[in-house]
Amino acid sequence: MTDAPRLDRQVCFALYSASRAATAVYRPLLDELGLTYPQYLVMLVLWEEDPRGVKELGEELGLDSGTLSPLLKRLEALGLVERRRSGEDERRVAIHLTAAGRNLSSGATAIPQRLADAAGLSPAELEQLRTTLGRLTAALHDSR
Repeated sequence: MTDAPRLDRQVCFALYSASRAATAVYRPLLDELGLTYPQYLVMLVLWEEDPRGVKELGEELGLDSGTLSPLLKRLEALGLVERRRSGEDERRVAIHLTAAGRNLSSGATAIPQRLADAAGLSPAELEQLRTTLGRLTAALHDSR
């Protein structure tokens, strides 16, 4: 049965394994901040630009409202964000960082470097990997 697909040759398994390993490294770092990995991703987007619309957040993170809404509710319960309806359009909800949410970013500044150190890759290698994964993601989205 030499023609059978092999696990160690599958790109999907390499991506899955790398994702699980990276999340395992992130977990204790994010525990220090009181965040889960998906919550951290939401906060990263908001630290880049605050406020953001719920729809905009979902598009940027590739999450549907059924996944994003519970994340936002939990972040709001933690006192890190506030959901506010638009005065111009009641259907539009904007997510605003609270002071605590803004302040949390200072505790997160070392996380990318700590992941890089754990990976044992140079900054150039990590950037090349990120670029390659971005191209792969875009191509796979386009192929659907």
